[in-house]
Amino acid sequence: MKWVWRSFEELSNAELYAVMRLRQEVFVVEQECAYLDADGLDAQCDHLLGLDDEGLAAYVRAVPPGVSYPEYPAIGRVITAPRCRGTGLGRPLMNEAIRGVNERWPGPIKIGAQAHLSRYYGSLGFEVCGPEYDEDGIPHLPMLWA
Repeated sequence: MKWVWRSFEELSNAELYAVMRLRQEVFVVEQECAYLDADGLDAQCDHLLGLDDEGLAAYVRAVPPGVSYPEYPAIGRVITAPRCRGTGLGRPLMNEAIRGVNERWPGPIKIGAQAHLSRYYGSLGFEVCGPEYDEDGIPHLPMLWA
């Protein structure tokens, strides 16, 4: 697996297309969640691409402090390609995301985790830091990594 960090401006057209396609494939179509994935934040973020011989295998959006949360950077749009599920790719993806975000903006990192994944994120050092909330019809929990 090759991990590549890009600013929005550094993403090639092909990389951006692959990212948007994968996000829509999983978050909109597979999860049957009608929402605007292109939410206007991507241009302010850094993007972690996990590339293998077949192309985009995993992705994370790294959000600077003050964009999603006033005081914290965030990790969002965490995704592995359906073809890579069950391979254990999620853990190295999140480890690289945490490393890269902490390098850019040292300190705590906040996420809005789908509630059914809270134990998984807990195993990576995230702790629930607020009440459950609904985001686009899916229960979420705010979690903080310190």
